[in-house]
Amino acid sequence: MQKRDYYEVLGIDRNATGEQIKAAFRKLAFKYHPDRNRDDGAEDKFKEVNEAYEVLSDLEKRDTYDRFGHSGEGLFGRGFEGFGFDGVGSRFEDFYDIMGGRTSTSTRQRPVRGADLQCGLAITLEEAAFGVEKEVEIQRTESCSQCRGTGSRPGSQPDRCGNCNGSGRVTRVQETIFGRFKNITTCPRCNGEGRVITDPCPQCHGTGREKRRRSIMVNIPAGVGDGSRMRLSGEGDTGMKGGPPGNLYIGLSVREHELFVRDDDDIIYELPVNFAQAALGTEIEVPTLDGDANLKIPAGSQAGKVFRLKNRGIPHLHGRGQGDQLVRLRVITPESLTKKQRQLFEELDRELGTDKKSDKKKK
Repeated sequence: MQKRDYYEVLGIDRNATGEQIKAAFRKLAFKYHPDRNRDDGAEDKFKEVNEAYEVLSDLEKRDTYDRFGHSGEGLFGRGFEGFGFDGVGSRFEDFYDIMGGRTSTSTRQRPVRGADLQCGLAITLEEAAFGVEKEVEIQRTESCSQCRGTGSRPGSQPDRCGNCNGSGRVTRVQETIFGRFKNITTCPRCNGEGRVITDPCPQCHGTGREKRRRSIMVNIPAGVGDGSRMRLSGEGDTGMKGGPPGNLYIGLSVREHELFVRDDDDIIYELPVNFAQAALGTEIEVPTLDGDANLKIPAGSQAGKVFRLKNRGIPHLHGRGQGDQLVRLRVITPESLTKKQRQLFEELDRELGTDKKSDKKKK
């Protein structure tokens, strides 16, 4: 594609002064810079403007171009590529100063939220079932109790930073082809505070913060399970620069119970009975999480049979109702017998007609 005349590209006549060339370039570069203009073709136009400016802003290259046009391009380099698009003006912010603005970096320290903390808490199955209030002890970062977070010795005040005159910002001015470029950064001496501590607090050594141990009461709701995680808002580390405190997360672990096994919101209990109770039937008291309950066992109940005690399990977390208690029969075989017990079992064996011969597999 044939190149357009460089004077036409910048929209100037051939008698334009250096300042007019520079002003035209600034206007067009700002208009077509890819970081500002996302339209198709904007980047190509920006490159074209850069190439024209590189040639016409240089007296020697401009004289060569005026005499030979584009045919003399080989005498002054490769046009735009020699200008270095990736190096100069590659960010849209660099053009703010062209329009009388300035490029700056936010320097004032923003409020910082405090760090979250975590701790673990072990509870019993009964406490998990019915809820409980527990005390946990944590160590967290708080504002210094002596200087109240200022970092200065009580009775003294931080001094204004002489490096930034209390603004928390320092300005660096850079001269570029686009004009004066101002870069505003955080003051390295005061870290953007605008103040420096000359007489630090002996308690926190000027940090304004200290570690303290705290005891916190925790209300554990009914129905929590092993591995549940609770959040206590605002009980973490204190924030900085006026930021909010973090949260405290408590991981719950439920200890194993000597009688019960939890299955979701149901409770499983194995009830030991002897042969006579299973065969004849009986009524027996079984333990539950909230006291004993009567359970009627029908005659002829087999080992492993499960009975259900309604609403004797774990309350549903954040909901109505609760689980059940499942009672599984475990028929106990006596390991030793008295002489009389043996006689009774032998008599029962004869009455039941037990076949003492081993079963033979059919061939």
